[in-house]
Amino acid sequence: MSGFFKNIRGDKVLWVVVVILSIFSLLAVYSSTGTLAYRKQGGNTEYYLLKHFIIVCFGFVLMVLVHRIRHTYFSRISQVALIIAVILLIVTLFFGSTINDASRSIMVPFLNLTFQSSDFAKLALIMYTARILSKKQDQIKDFKTAFLPIMWPILLVCALILPENFSTAAMLFGTCLVLMFIGRVNIRYIFSLIGTGMLTLAVVIALVMITKPDQGRVHTWKNRIDAFMNGEPGSEGYQVEQSKIAIATGGVFGKMPGKSTQRNFLPHPYSDFIYAIIIEEYGFIGGILLVLLYLIILFRGTRIVVKSPGNFGAFLAIGVSFSLVFQAMINMAVAVNLFPVTGQPLPLVSMGGTSIWFTSIAIGIILSVSREIENPKPASLEDGTPQA
Repeated sequence: MSGFFKNIRGDKVLWVVVVILSIFSLLAVYSSTGTLAYRKQGGNTEYYLLKHFIIVCFGFVLMVLVHRIRHTYFSRISQVALIIAVILLIVTLFFGSTINDASRSIMVPFLNLTFQSSDFAKLALIMYTARILSKKQDQIKDFKTAFLPIMWPILLVCALILPENFSTAAMLFGTCLVLMFIGRVNIRYIFSLIGTGMLTLAVVIALVMITKPDQGRVHTWKNRIDAFMNGEPGSEGYQVEQSKIAIATGGVFGKMPGKSTQRNFLPHPYSDFIYAIIIEEYGFIGGILLVLLYLIILFRGTRIVVKSPGNFGAFLAIGVSFSLVFQAMINMAVAVNLFPVTGQPLPLVSMGGTSIWFTSIAIGIILSVSREIENPKPASLEDGTPQA
């Protein structure tokens, strides 16, 4: 055991936050899957807890393994990862399993788990964007030599994700814009990219509305926005109402663990709306604590940026940190009815398989950068090749 802990490096505060979030996750998932267990597992309430525990433990193993990799190697990895991501997104778009009118996932053979290619694509694009930004700093204000090589991968990946998962595409696009702003890209070019992205979205919506006016993802987006703006009845409105009841009855200190009643009424209390269950059982105090934990992740990521000796490590750490926290804030905003329903899980907390694993890999990448700061190695090039 002592040998294992000797292999743990990096930001200690971030490790503590990960452990606390994992504990939150196990408690909340066990509490919120009771109804699901009676419906699908004959009342075996330990089934989903054990499955989730194994997934979380494997995620922790992935985190440890990834954080041991020297962060500069992710620069080279990103080149291959981006190509694989584009291929997977195309395969998923045309051949992926359909869930709620969306072809978002591919079944992983033998594991009985769905693989969401967008989770892989997010990491690949952030790593690749960090790589290009770090390599183009000397010409970063130039349109042809710097902006275009950064812009095309962003538009391509987001456009492939967009038809079936608008919220993920929008969050990834926003993360890349933040990275470009931090990377000193000309602000006029950033606004032109925003305009291009909005035009692409308009074209996609127009095409879908012409071919499938009363079905598909655009129809789902419309229903969710209508439910949010006008409080119209429907599945989305019902979910939000039940979530609001859970939050309202939680009070300051909550009903205590395992005492939730709205878990029996919320369609997805263990994933999309797990934050509402946490507030119901742990109260306002628990809800605020969860927000603070994610803000700590962002703060520690920013701290790594300030201390990072290289551009790539700085861009990588802030890009991955911002992406995780951005997703968490969107999930929590949906639960408290500040944002339309998106279907985004709460990172490291919601029940899931590959989503938890990719989140663990993302945190491992942040820890890898922080480990290099604590234990600096000989100077290296930005692509991970040691200098002679």
